[in-house]
Amino acid sequence: MQSTASAYPAHLAPLDTLPAKGGGKAGTLGKNRLAAAKLFLHKGAMRRLTPILTALLLIGPLALSRPAAAVDAPYEAGLMRIAEVMGSLHFLRNLCGDKGDQWRETMERLLAAENPSAERRARFIASFNRGYRSFESTYTKCTASATEAIGRYTVEGETLARDLAARYGN
Repeated sequence: MQSTASAYPAHLAPLDTLPAKGGGKAGTLGKNRLAAAKLFLHKGAMRRLTPILTALLLIGPLALSRPAAAVDAPYEAGLMRIAEVMGSLHFLRNLCGDKGDQWRETMERLLAAENPSAERRARFIASFNRGYRSFESTYTKCTASATEAIGRYTVEGETLARDLAARYGN
């Protein structure tokens, strides 16, 4: 069986396993190491370390008490995009003569089904409103391009919903 001292290179060995200077036994501190440790403590090392240790003791609990950042579910981006598409469709369909709240009600049903936290609910609403406002700032009357956008967004919303349901649905 090998001795503990030979199992480690000298620079990686635990302090209590280093041989004493001059070939002493493994497992004992040499006179020089013990003298150096006493000198280190005697020269006021503890006085220099006290403020650092105090700061660590005061800051440590603060760092540990901070909640971990939530990681979004893999489907979260898709749901936010669906909310944005519904906001866009809500504006465009009303602009082009299809008066009603079909897309707003669909968004409310999505929120009811998801039952999100307050923060997540705010993100859903912000996505819906971003979609609504992106077209509100562009279109004041129904045009051919608005009608085309309705078609494209309807297809995109259907595709997103189908993909999310296929990938993550029960």
